[in-house]
Parts: sequence; structure tokens; C-alpha cells
Amino acid sequence: MTEPQPPVEPSGPETVKPLPGAVAFLGMGLSAAVCVAIGVGLGLWADSAWHTAPALLIVGLLLGVGAAAAMVVGQIRRYL
Repeated sequence: MTEPQPPVEPSGPETVKPLPGAVAFLGMGLSAAVCVAIGVGLGLWADSAWHTAPALLIVGLLLGVGAAAAMVVGQIRRYL
């Protein structure tokens, strides 16, 4: 009589990664909000320091949105 073989687990690129839970989505949203808030805050501070309103606010907003997009893409790549 032969012994039963344990199931073979797939390895390599075809392995399915688990889907993110609600906490992962909450972390993505929170990191995006923090990036945008920091960009806007630095833009407002720079505008008040150098009297260039609203030019540096817009630059800070764009940099914050870009940083938020980069953070979210980096977090999503973990699950792809």
C-alpha cells in the first residue's frame, strides 16, 4: 500500500496573491490624504513666506497629488 502524497503547492509567478482587506484600502486612502495635505500645507506656507499666492499653493497641490499617486501605485503593486 502506498502512502498518500501531500498536495503540491504551486510556486512561481502563477501563485495567486491574497486580495487586500479593508485595512489596506484604508491605508491607501490615508496615505493619499496625508500626501495631499502636506503638499497643500507646504504650498500655503511658501506662499505666505514669499508672497507668491497662489502659485506655490498650486505647485504644492500638484506635488502632493503626484506623491499620493506614487504611494497608492506602490501599495497596489504588492497585490499584483
